[in-house]
Amino acid sequence: MTRVKKGVHALKRRRSVLKQTKGMRHGRSRKERQAKDALLHAGNYSFAHRKDKKSHNRKLWNIKINAGSRELGMPYSKLINALKKKNIMLDRKIMSDFAEHHPQTFARILEAVSAKDAAPAKSGGQGSALG
Repeated sequence: MTRVKKGVHALKRRRSVLKQTKGMRHGRSRKERQAKDALLHAGNYSFAHRKDKKSHNRKLWNIKINAGSRELGMPYSKLINALKKKNIMLDRKIMSDFAEHHPQTFARILEAVSAKDAAPAKSGGQGSALG
């Protein structure tokens, strides 16, 4: 069997690590061991913060919806409750976009939710009080 030397591959791996840490300060961008450590930590932080970003965005959407709905006279919690009761399936991302960029559309959604429609009248009787 022929002899396999791994110098080429080891050098390639080290170069790729140093290339990924380009722009980091001090030894993190120049020394192999510090660069490898920095990459491991950066990967962990980026994973955790991708999860945090989703939570942060949802909080931001809630704030935008609350601000838009309070301008029109309905607090956030009552709006969400009414949406669920009316079985209107709009997610918070879309609602916050409407509240921020399309206030007329958001106002129409609030009108649909806050309409004082009673339960549908029972069919059959002519003397229905609900009409």
